[in-house]
Amino acid sequence: MNDKVHPSAKPAANGGAPAAANGEANFPANKAQLYNTSRPAYRPQPPPKRGRGHRRSCLCSCCLWSTIAILLVLLLAAIAGAAIYVLYRPQRPSFAVNSLQLSRFNLTDNSISSSFNLSVTARNPNKKLTFFYDSIAVKFISGDLDIADGSFPGFTHGRKNVTTLKSVVSSSKNQIAEGADTTQLKSSLKNKSLPLKIQLDTKVKVKIGGIKTKNLRIRVTCDGIKISIPNGKTATSATTSHVKCKVDPRIKIIKWTV
Repeated sequence: MNDKVHPSAKPAANGGAPAAANGEANFPANKAQLYNTSRPAYRPQPPPKRGRGHRRSCLCSCCLWSTIAILLVLLLAAIAGAAIYVLYRPQRPSFAVNSLQLSRFNLTDNSISSSFNLSVTARNPNKKLTFFYDSIAVKFISGDLDIADGSFPGFTHGRKNVTTLKSVVSSSKNQIAEGADTTQLKSSLKNKSLPLKIQLDTKVKVKIGGIKTKNLRIRVTCDGIKISIPNGKTATSATTSHVKCKVDPRIKIIKWTV
């Protein structure tokens, strides 16, 4: 008896899709079937990291703008300085040793005793500037040794004004620092002629019109002075007509003073 063979699917009519076996319906393919399901899912990539090139570009830009700002500030300061100079013609004050007398000087192995009478003339040559001085510290130096100390009181130095300052500058058995070289000073005593340098240190404010500046340190140095060592109680006088005094600002930068 011959077995009947049943086809698994009926042939498609008019070129259509064959019918599914076992009576199952043949539905259209979904999107997962249409596209390759083995393709990995799309994941957005993070933006690329900014490397050294970008940081270098930012640094160069900051340096450029900082340089422009500094140059602008310097330009404005120069313009302001030029305007002040044209309007006020500022000049430094001047100092001169008016008279100097030595009434006592003694030197031992470890101490110095001295007494000087000092008169200094201060001149303000400006027509529109006023100076306000703090107390002025006075120091006498000979052979790199401090041999006498004193001070002048503070004062207001008016426009086109001349002020005379007087003080007794002395030392009473001031101790000589250990290891200090006294060779030059002893040699001067033998020659009966004492070389001196006078040093004045103070702070000053300047009034320009209605503006008053902050305190500025100045140092006045008067060099090239020689005075005879007195014999007995008679004081000796120094010739001061040729003595020149130099006025220098003392600008402090961090820990250094210019």
